[in-house]
Amino acid sequence: MPVAKKDKNVEILSSKRGFSSIKIYQVLRDEILALVLEPNQILDEAGIAARFNVSRSPVREAIVRLEGEGLALNLPNKGTVVTALSLEEFPQYIDALDLIQRAVTRLAAEFRSKDALVHIRHRQELFRETIVAKDVLGMIQTNMDFHLAIAEAGRNKHLLEAYRRLLISGRRMLRLYYRTYDDELPPETAASHDRIIRAIEQQDVELAEKLAREHAEEVHQRFVLLMSQRKTRNIAIR
Repeated sequence: MPVAKKDKNVEILSSKRGFSSIKIYQVLRDEILALVLEPNQILDEAGIAARFNVSRSPVREAIVRLEGEGLALNLPNKGTVVTALSLEEFPQYIDALDLIQRAVTRLAAEFRSKDALVHIRHRQELFRETIVAKDVLGMIQTNMDFHLAIAEAGRNKHLLEAYRRLLISGRRMLRLYYRTYDDELPPETAASHDRIIRAIEQQDVELAEKLAREHAEEVHQRFVLLMSQRKTRNIAIR
């Protein structure tokens, strides 16, 4: 029997166990990335099962997937919670992003093939479409896909996997980054990608690395802005 739709965020699910698990995982993942499900929030299996009108078994499978992506954490005697988002670790994160992003972009400029360039450009167009549509979760995914396409062009599988793990772990930070623009990214965001593509196409390794560093620095500066915003400016004292 098909499962009834419970709310606007829950799609009508198939009665097939595997399909239900995947769809539950996708909905919960998107809500975690969008910060609808907040860091440290408990993922109550019984409540989630009732929401999706399924047994707890596919819910457990979905939560295991989330744990595998680092989005959920099982705590002894407490259950499973949304993984904490530590902004204190952001300086370390941006340092790692800077170093690996520069390396993979430089290698892409040196070793890219024509097919790799086509793939990178395609990923860029998909990213641009999500900006126009103001699709924040789409921006997060297509931005990651764009940068991973560059890493693939560099032909170093070890750096590629390290970069993939870094980008996956930083998706919620990227959500906060987009929030500093009120989720309406300026044209310069896509333009910076275009400049990186041109440097890779021209095999200008020095320029490619420079642009990759500037790209990471822009993210850093937006977070500095986010953390420096006053919390009391809209509070009236009577």
